[in-house]
Amino acid sequence: MRAFVRVRSLTAEELTTLQKMARSRTLCAGRVKRAHIVLMSNQGYTHQEIAEKLGVSYHTSCRWVGRFNELGLPGLEELGRPGRPHVYSEANIGDVIQTALTKPDDLGLPFGSWTLDRLVTYLTEVKGIPIRRSRISEIFRNEGLRWRQHEGWMGVRVDPDFGQKRGLSKASTPVRQTTASSSA
Repeated sequence: MRAFVRVRSLTAEELTTLQKMARSRTLCAGRVKRAHIVLMSNQGYTHQEIAEKLGVSYHTSCRWVGRFNELGLPGLEELGRPGRPHVYSEANIGDVIQTALTKPDDLGLPFGSWTLDRLVTYLTEVKGIPIRRSRISEIFRNEGLRWRQHEGWMGVRVDPDFGQKRGLSKASTPVRQTTASSSA
């Protein structure tokens, strides 16, 4: 086990910021918990007591107090985690966005609008970019793009003369008779 590490003396600004972070309902839960760890260490709690009260490990308490002592408030931020690098290059992402913004008719495709499945198929087969629906959605979110909601059959008709062209309703549809309201 590491030697007992107590939080360094806090400035008034740090104390105020940590108290706000600990009470916050909008910050992520991890950041709120880290603020609690530092504040409890400042109040004289041991790491074991902090771990028991907050439901974290002893080592977690030591780590965050140590990082706060070294880096101050920025030390409570999570660092980027190592992992698999991005599979798609900027050029591939540009192709995905460009394809999605192009009308399928202009590409000689037999449909008038994109769906995620159609876009995945086109990108995989024609552009040679094997990509999943979830990744396309993520790319669009990162770029601030959204799927446009197409008008359903309940919306305004494209043809204003549709009712006249359609003709009367089927004879099997019963006609509703209006009844006079009685005010008795």
